[in-house]
Amino acid sequence: MTNNANVAAGQQKLRSKRGHERRINGTIYTVLVIMSIVWLVPFVFLVLQSFRSYKLEKGGMVDYLIPKTFSLDNYAFLFEGSNFFSWLGQALIVAVAVAAVTAVLIHVCGRLLDKGEGEGRGTRVALLGGSLLIGFVALVGLTMALQGFALAGSWVKALISLALFVLAGWIMARVYLKQDSKLLRSIPGYVVEDKHEGLKKFCAMFAEFGALALIAQCILAPMTMSQYVRWYGNTLTIALFTSVIQTVIVLSVSYALSRLRFKGRKLIMNVVLILGLFPGFLTMITLYFLLKQMGLTQAGAVPGLILIYCASSGMGYYISKGFFDTIPKSLDESARIDGATRFQVFLKIIMPLAKPIVIYTILMAFMAPWGDYVFASYVAFGHQDGYNVAVGLYNWVNTNDFQNYFTRFCAGGVLVAVPITALFLALQKYYVEGVTGGAVKG
Repeated sequence: MTNNANVAAGQQKLRSKRGHERRINGTIYTVLVIMSIVWLVPFVFLVLQSFRSYKLEKGGMVDYLIPKTFSLDNYAFLFEGSNFFSWLGQALIVAVAVAAVTAVLIHVCGRLLDKGEGEGRGTRVALLGGSLLIGFVALVGLTMALQGFALAGSWVKALISLALFVLAGWIMARVYLKQDSKLLRSIPGYVVEDKHEGLKKFCAMFAEFGALALIAQCILAPMTMSQYVRWYGNTLTIALFTSVIQTVIVLSVSYALSRLRFKGRKLIMNVVLILGLFPGFLTMITLYFLLKQMGLTQAGAVPGLILIYCASSGMGYYISKGFFDTIPKSLDESARIDGATRFQVFLKIIMPLAKPIVIYTILMAFMAPWGDYVFASYVAFGHQDGYNVAVGLYNWVNTNDFQNYFTRFCAGGVLVAVPITALFLALQKYYVEGVTGGAVKG
């Protein structure tokens, strides 16, 4: 009887514990659901109001949430006076055609080299250079035919585009043709060794040459831009340049402080930590006058903002350094014994293992300028062509008629949210790994 009573008491205690856990979990889930709804409500409101026509349903704030008539008037207004959609359609046609021609030519070159018909260096240079030259001629010809680009008076733009296309294309082509094994090994995951390797390499070449062609067309045949498209382009330009430059600086500083031991290392880390306690807004006046002396305000606001965002980026090394500290130093030592330099260790050993923190750093570097208002507003200082999206949209509802511009402000805000949302959805896994990995030790 005593044993049965003990068993019953144990079962009762277990059920009570499980019930307590269910209640706690239920409470947590309920709170999280409520917080998610509260967080999503403003965005849902923004999206719905962006579809309320400013022509048919006038007024900024109304007493109903769902528009009486759904319309794209607000989005059409954002691109009014711009040839964005026609330019984009023509640019995509050119990019696909150029990418197909160039990728096929490179593929043929690869077949010829695999058969041993072009083993000499001169032959390889001729094959690759000829393929890239034909691709660039196709790019210029199709751009002129579809977008009305004229070479007269634009030779500088053509030369810049040629340099971009040939330099980036040469690197990709050499990797694809396996003519430079060191370069091939420095790009982790570029070539996957399986039965579909050839198709994957060809698709990678096609996508990369297509991207190159699109970038070159932005130089060769710039579109006619509305105010919003110009602001959006400024924001995108600043964010892309900042993400690349800042990532290189942050990862370099983090690697140096994690792996190297030199005099003053601790002092540098402590000084940077103390300086990081002071907000950057304290330097606003000084920065403005420095940029003004260099002509990087108002009309030069875009390069000025890039300089501001990248200048002190090395101070944000904490999380990246913590991630590098988790990678065993024995890997570095083994590579050094085999004759690798510090840069080779960083590029070929550390970087492939640090993919999460690299993506996390890129995301953080991209987000900072994308939504910035304070620095962007005082650097542009009333020059509308130098605004980013945040400053431009704010001025719509602040200096213009708020009632008429509110729905157009909502439409602009929705388009601003699209890139960041897409990036987080696509890279969420690496973002979480980078944060948790970098927080292990510092």
